[in-house]
Amino acid sequence: MSYTTQIKNEIVTKDKTKSELISLLSAFTRNNGHIENNNLLLTTENSLIKEKIVDSFKVLYNPHINVEVKKSLNFSKKDLYVIKVSSNLEFILEDIGFYNKRNSYLEIPPSYITDKEEEVKSYLRGVFLSQGSINDPKTSQYHMEILVDKPQESIFIQKMLNGYDLNAKILNRDKGYMIYIKEAEKISDFLKIIGAIKAVLYFEDIRIFHDKKNLTNRLNNCEQANMDKVVASATNQLKNIEILEENLAIELLDDKTREALEYRKKYPETSLKELSEIISLETGKKITKSGLNHRFRKINELASKFR
Repeated sequence: MSYTTQIKNEIVTKDKTKSELISLLSAFTRNNGHIENNNLLLTTENSLIKEKIVDSFKVLYNPHINVEVKKSLNFSKKDLYVIKVSSNLEFILEDIGFYNKRNSYLEIPPSYITDKEEEVKSYLRGVFLSQGSINDPKTSQYHMEILVDKPQESIFIQKMLNGYDLNAKILNRDKGYMIYIKEAEKISDFLKIIGAIKAVLYFEDIRIFHDKKNLTNRLNNCEQANMDKVVASATNQLKNIEILEENLAIELLDDKTREALEYRKKYPETSLKELSEIISLETGKKITKSGLNHRFRKINELASKFR
C-alpha cells in the first residue's frame, strides 16, 4: 500500500457534520466529477473513498446512486469505481457549489462551502482524496501535489493552503495545474491540517532519521576535510625538512626549531596540536600549537631559500 493510499484511508472518515460533508463533496466533485447524460459521474480506485462519497450523498440528499466497477486503464491494475448520481441532480450540484442557479459551472465554490475553518479542512481533504498525492518520505524527495483542471480552482486551493503558511505553488502542466509543496516541514503541517495523524508520525520519524543521517554525513565530511588538511600540512613540513637535509642546512636552525623538526620526522602524521602535546609530555617543556607552528614557519622560510 502506497503512502498516499495510507493517508487517504486515514482521513476518509474524518468528516462528520452536515457542513463538513457538503464541503468534502464540493471539493471532490469539483475536482473529479463531470456531467454526462444528466448524470453526475465520479471515479476513484479506492474502495473506502467510494463508500465515503456514496454514503455522504445518501446522508445529505438520498439520491439514486449506481456504482459500476471497471478495469483501470492505467498501470495500477486496480479496479476503477464509477459513481453515478442520477436523481435530484440540479439541487445537489447547486448545494455543493458545483453549479449556480442557472446551471452554470462556478469558477470557485460559494463562500458558505469554506466559511469556517473545519469546512476549509474538509474541502482540503476532499481535494486530496480526489487528486492529491505525497511521496513516501523514505525516497528522500519531499513532494506533495494536487492536480486540478481549472485555473481558478487551482488558485482557490493555493490560497487555502497558504492561509496556513504552507508556501504552496502552482505549476502549469499540459493537462491542468499542479499545486505543490516541497518543504518537508510544510508537508508535515498539511498532514496535521487534514487530520492524518498516523501519517504525520510516520513522516516525522523518517524525516528525523534523514536529518540525523545528513548531520552525521556532514560531520564525517568535516572530519575528513580536517584530516586531509592535517596530512597536507604535515606532508609540506616533511618536504621542507627534506630540502634542508639535502642541502645540509639543518645546522642553520636554532635548537628549539631542530627539536620540532626531529619530532615531525618521528610523528609524520600527527596534527600540530597533537605534536605540541607529545613534545610537551616527552621533553617536560610546554609548547603550544601556536609556538610549534612558529617553528615550522622558520623551517619553511629557510627551505624556501634553497627551493
